[in-house]
Amino acid sequence: MKQTRKDFFKTTGIIAAGSIAASFPASSFASNIIKTKGSKMKFTFKPYTLELVHVFTVAVNSRTTTPVMLTEIEYEGIKGYGEASMPPYLGESQETATAFLSKVNLEQFNDPFEIENILDYVDSIAEKNTAAKASVDIALHDLVGKLMNQPWYKIWGYDKTKTPFTTFTIGIDTPEVVRQKVKEAEQFKVLKVKLGRENDKEMIETIRSVTNVPLTVDVNQGWKDKHFALDMINWLNEKNIEFVEQPMPKEQIDDIAWLSQNSPLPIIGDESIQRIPDVIKAHGVYSGINIKLMKCTGMREANKMLSLARSLDMKVMIGCMTETSCAISAAAQLSPMMDWADLDGALLIKNDPYDGMKVIDGKVTLSDYPGIGLKS
Repeated sequence: MKQTRKDFFKTTGIIAAGSIAASFPASSFASNIIKTKGSKMKFTFKPYTLELVHVFTVAVNSRTTTPVMLTEIEYEGIKGYGEASMPPYLGESQETATAFLSKVNLEQFNDPFEIENILDYVDSIAEKNTAAKASVDIALHDLVGKLMNQPWYKIWGYDKTKTPFTTFTIGIDTPEVVRQKVKEAEQFKVLKVKLGRENDKEMIETIRSVTNVPLTVDVNQGWKDKHFALDMINWLNEKNIEFVEQPMPKEQIDDIAWLSQNSPLPIIGDESIQRIPDVIKAHGVYSGINIKLMKCTGMREANKMLSLARSLDMKVMIGCMTETSCAISAAAQLSPMMDWADLDGALLIKNDPYDGMKVIDGKVTLSDYPGIGLKS
């Protein structure tokens, strides 16, 4: 007798994973469900605000919170979870995400395994809105992984033993607070330091007064002159720095290319790198790229960007915003293929509603939980 997909799911013991959202009552979710017969995907979302452990300061701003949207896709009793994190520079907000997500109608699709068709449709709804799109992408991947009863690193064929160490971010602050942050990050083997203001050397020297672990630096476009940038990088090269992320404004393409050619350290593009076309533009300008789910619309495109960058012989980093363990766990599924990881976003907040990817002795550590790896 021919076995249907639904029967297969039942006989292989796939179970629903709804308990993760017990703290989010169904009535609190906005919904665009259209009641129809048969199995349909039900898409819901709600706003949430992340509270940061410390004031987070980078070259261009400071903040104590990050607005996010939490999403769910339910299909035959199984739930997939997603997230949109929207720091200021992305240009998204809970209001813009609500407007976008209210237009998403997944009930027109009968099969969640049609990932390409579904996400092409989501991408076509409106321009930009990359974080909002990522929240649908992540929830869909989580759902499909749960239906297959496999984590995505296995579905993609990646080796979880090859995950990298993750950096822990030290934001721009006073020497006293910087030393405190470094001591709190003792388990991490690599630290990421935010630079781009007038106290760059003080930041590095303060950290070096308490630890000799390798550092990476993220300038967030803070240096405007290529000769000043090169002088700073030559100085940093003596301080056990692994690479420099987005040292200059993304519009200064020729200056960045010159800097990459003359720098003793790899130059990694971040704000310059959003989606697939940007990877091609970055070739010959940067040494490598920083892929973030919130910039590229989610896991599907992130995996394609990874493959493209590798084909161009570029270094690849998986990064994050300040996010819950939902989006962090989704990004971590790609980490075995990365040169570097910066997946500390959930560790920078104090109200994480999920239980997902763990950092053990500084290393990204993947579980065998299905989907994106949230504990149910």
